[in-house]
Amino acid sequence: MHVEHFLLIGSVLLFMSIIAGKTGYRFGVPVLLLFLGVGMLAGNDGLGFIVVDNSNITHTNVAQVIGIVALCIILFSGGMDTKYGEVKPVIGQGIILATLGVLLTALFTGTFIYYAAFFFFPAVELTFLESLLLASVMSSTDSASVFAILRTNGIALRHRLRPMLELESGSNDPMAYMLTITLISIIQSPTPTHGWGMIALTFLGQMAIGAAAGWLLGRLAVRLINRINIHNDALYPVLLLAAMFFIFSVTHTLQGNSYLAVYIGGMVIGNKRFVHKRTVTKFFDGMAWLFQIVMFLTLGLLVNPNELPEVAGISIAVGLCMIFLARPAATFLCLIPFKKMSIKDRIFISWVGLRGAVPIVFALYPLIAGIEHARIIFNIVFFCTILSLLIQGTTLSQVAKWLDLVKTKLLRKRASEFDIEFADDIKSSTLEVTVTEEMLKNGHRLMDLSIPDKTLVVMTKRNDNYFIPKGHTELKPGDILLLISDDERAIHETYKTLGIPVEQS
Repeated sequence: MHVEHFLLIGSVLLFMSIIAGKTGYRFGVPVLLLFLGVGMLAGNDGLGFIVVDNSNITHTNVAQVIGIVALCIILFSGGMDTKYGEVKPVIGQGIILATLGVLLTALFTGTFIYYAAFFFFPAVELTFLESLLLASVMSSTDSASVFAILRTNGIALRHRLRPMLELESGSNDPMAYMLTITLISIIQSPTPTHGWGMIALTFLGQMAIGAAAGWLLGRLAVRLINRINIHNDALYPVLLLAAMFFIFSVTHTLQGNSYLAVYIGGMVIGNKRFVHKRTVTKFFDGMAWLFQIVMFLTLGLLVNPNELPEVAGISIAVGLCMIFLARPAATFLCLIPFKKMSIKDRIFISWVGLRGAVPIVFALYPLIAGIEHARIIFNIVFFCTILSLLIQGTTLSQVAKWLDLVKTKLLRKRASEFDIEFADDIKSSTLEVTVTEEMLKNGHRLMDLSIPDKTLVVMTKRNDNYFIPKGHTELKPGDILLLISDDERAIHETYKTLGIPVEQS
């Protein structure tokens, strides 16, 4: 395939994915599931736009590289969006779920897989270690899926559940990665030269190195960005992108957990002040979405849908076990010390055990390592991911409402006419208001509007012209006003005094 043809097909697939995502959002279907569908449609058993030989180790390695790069960007962006102030009260729950919760989920699911295959699906010949490997690959809550669904749906959860879930999903991939790599090593060497104590010590050492490297290199990256003087402001996001890959590669060289380092590095950087922070954050948000699409498209291309029916039975059984048994059991056990958490909170946390692209990327490791039943493992993981997105992803908002965990919040029209945003540490908020005849009933001058003391009109758009209004400025129906208020309470008061209907969710 010529480069021009490849770029043409790639751009068409991106267009299709974005349109599919927009349509899926309207009908409540997780956009990530649709990205997978577009990749499968364009792949070997679909329209055949891109033919991928998934038995070719080169193709698998390319997919793995794409997955690693995508995971780095998604975890780094998620870390930048994680605020210390929100996470601090729930850091204990988040860390326990991200470590012990992943381990328990893998143990419960692996045991179920082994006995289910032995008694009910004898065609699936998996040893106990291979069953644990399969479970470990799927043991983490996928950060890409959680970030995408929670933020796309704009769900406002009570009791600090959202920061805890984002902390767990962003920091539990390293645990699943370590379990996956460790089990592959044990399967390849059934009689390891080192005992289990040394394996556990190595595991803890890699996690500690990853955490320390992420914290230290993240702080160094902030100092570099603030001290270096780049005349071209557009290069600051590129500089931080280079810093992210530097954190990943240096940590790997130091034998630490690179994924944990990237997430913590992103969190350290995101909670510090640095130049052009808003621009850089927007850049990484866009990059995270782009690589989510690319990753899911690539993994969709890699699967052969005609192989999935062979593992449909055990995949459904494993998927339902994880959703209704393994994840809830692990969650409830991990949260026993936290007495103040309600049963509803624990149920919802159990339900947000979404599987996504991360398990599929981790399922490539057994393929590359040459594990005997790696292809079966990959297909089961892919099937379970689709099942999880269909069952949990589509019902996330509804389950939160059933459990009465959704906070009432003001739904404001997104600022589109005035491209103005404040830094995160500035509590003021902007809003756009379109002038109506009803607002002008007391007079057409700006001073005649009922605007609270804590709200200021800073700019007006009339047709295609922008100007700064004064108290005696004559307003017309259809004018768009840019207002700045102290906080959310002032915004509520502004809507009320101006007579604008307030939508609640």
